[in-house]
This record gives sequence, structure tokens and C-alpha cells, in this order.
Amino acid sequence: MGKRTFTSLTAENFRHPLDKQATQSLQQIPGLDFLLRATLFPVASQFFHLDNLASAIQVGPKQLSKLYSLHKEACSVLDIEVPQLYVRQNPVPNAYTFAVNNRQSFVVIHTSLLELLTEEETQAVIAHELGHLKCEHSVYLTIANLLIMAAGQLPRIGVVLERPLRMQMLEWVRCAEFTCDRAALLVAQDPRVVMSLLMKLSGGSPSLMAELDLDSFIDQARHYEESSKDPMGKAIRLAQTIERTHPVPVLRAKEIDRWFQSPGYKNIYEGDYLARPAV
Repeated sequence: MGKRTFTSLTAENFRHPLDKQATQSLQQIPGLDFLLRATLFPVASQFFHLDNLASAIQVGPKQLSKLYSLHKEACSVLDIEVPQLYVRQNPVPNAYTFAVNNRQSFVVIHTSLLELLTEEETQAVIAHELGHLKCEHSVYLTIANLLIMAAGQLPRIGVVLERPLRMQMLEWVRCAEFTCDRAALLVAQDPRVVMSLLMKLSGGSPSLMAELDLDSFIDQARHYEESSKDPMGKAIRLAQTIERTHPVPVLRAKEIDRWFQSPGYKNIYEGDYLARPAV
């Protein structure tokens, strides 16, 4: 049986409340969106397009056709136009996306990540990246990446001026990841697929796959949450995450399990979402 698809699904139907709050804060910075779209994006779009064509494999009906089918199905489920998909040789497991407009949007998956994942988990990774496109995260993702790359390469006074915005951007990126994990769940339609993906991102390798146990990882996520409830635990947890671009994997696993059990996910899965905001 095929996946359920969600016609006319919007980002607001599944956007995480933390993402919504953090995005609203960024929108208060005057001119940020316009400046990027008018200056940086046209150059970056052409650069990435040519770089992908030159140094990656473009996935299509005749090129890695099984991966292309997973990609098309994920787009259908989320009701989004099909962006370009590339596979790039890289030893660091990762996937990312960029978009200026629908014609030039793309998703890239590293070969090392594909080596870790089942087909279902690979489709969940694609869906996560499609979530960024669905939610139009690209403007702020670009700013975040530029600030992260700039960190440590500016004079001290520049670091002082840049740090508040960088901290705000990193907080937004972490919140946006929760939304995109929800997109992954909407396509996977099984929380264990998404949590298994997160487990492998935490400590997976091809030689360890047969011995990884998802239930133990879920128990680990619960233990992490319980162990960081007191003031000291909260302080340590903040220190562990404040410079990260993603929430820690166990926290993401716990959050996706919570949303799967919530009315928000059930409303979408059962088709009762057109007039309902995300929760």
C-alpha cells in the first residue's frame, strides 16, 4: 500500500511552535530577507548549480532510479514540487538543501550517509530536507551558514558584533530542525524510521548496523530528558547545545515520538488539517 499524501498541506500545518517563534523574531530584523534575495542569492544559486553539475551525480528517472522514486514519492506526500536531487561523494554523513525559487532548488545527500541507511530512512532524510523547502527556510539557513563559517575568522571586535546575531541564528536553525523532523515523519509515517535514522546519525557505521538496538536508543533519550531536569542538568544541556546547528539526536528522537502521539500529527494523518494550525 502506498503512502498517504497530504494535498494542500502548508508549512503552518506542521511547523513546530519553537520554529514559528524563532522565525518571527528573525523577521523583526529589517531588510534581512530583501538583502539576501537581491544580492547574495543570485550568485550563490549559480555557483551551487554549476558545482553540483560538476562534482555530484544528478538523480533522475534513468540515474539512480530507485532513489529518484523515493524522492518523488516524498514530494508527493508533502505536496511540494520536485527539486533537483544530487548524490555527492563525501566521507561525512550529511544532507542539505538550498533554494532561491522552485526552479533552482536542490537537495544533496552524501554517499557516506546513504551507506548507513535503509531505503525508508533515506526517504526520511530526503523528506527532512524537503521540509526546509516547504517552510521556505532557505533565506535564514543561508545567513546561519555564513555566520557559522565566519566565526573565528573575524577580528575580535567583529566577533563581538557578530556573536549576538550568530547565537540568534543558531537558535533558529535548531528550532527549524524540529519542524523538518516532522516533515520526515509525515513521509515515513512511522516514528521508528525517523528515530532509527537519528540513532545512526549519533553513532552508526556500516559495521555496527546489525548490533544497533532502537529500543535501547529510545530508552537513552528518556534517560537524557530525566537526567537534565534539575538546574544543573539544564545548565549543562544549554552549554552542550548553544553552539550546535542541530538539537542533540536523543532530544530530536524524543520530540518526534511526542509529536507522533499528539493530536497535531493525527489530524494531518487522518486528513483533518486544512483549517488547523500546528501543535
